Amino acid sequence: MKKLYIDYDKFLEMDEKQPLKCSYKFHPLNDGITELREEISFMFACRMCEDYPCVNACPNGTLKRESGLIRRSTLLCVSCKTCCLACPFGTILPQLLPYVTSRCDVCLGRLKEGEEPLCVLSCNNGALRYIEQEELKDKTNLYKIGEHIIVKVLNWLELYGIKK
Repeated sequence: MKKLYIDYDKFLEMDEKQPLKCSYKFHPLNDGITELREEISFMFACRMCEDYPCVNACPNGTLKRESGLIRRSTLLCVSCKTCCLACPFGTILPQLLPYVTSRCDVCLGRLKEGEEPLCVLSCNNGALRYIEQEELKDKTNLYKIGEHIIVKVLNWLELYGIKK
């Protein structure tokens, strides 16, 4: 079964003048890929500081620590970007926290045989690919998000042997 492969470093370098397109039907302004970018950032780029300055800085209690990970309540978030300013490592990027939330369904059940998701087709730098998992057997720094997404990202905590 094919998976959505995301190279996070290339993903962050994408040209904002050519945004990714998304075919998610339930919200006309949806950009499901922004939700994935946020999730990857909190899972792998976040350094999980001992005092969690981003969580403490949020005026609405939007950010919470759950099972060692930072989660954002999209219902409480007003997109003030205070957490971005408080992050000492700069891993919470302002463009990762949009006011309007979206969700990626990886186009499950909507693709015909041989088709690729619209985000992959509109990606201009190879950050997104729709491939068989076997094509990635020699790659490093790969992590699964659910059953249908594989991310290539440098996990800073793992790099330094930190378990949280």
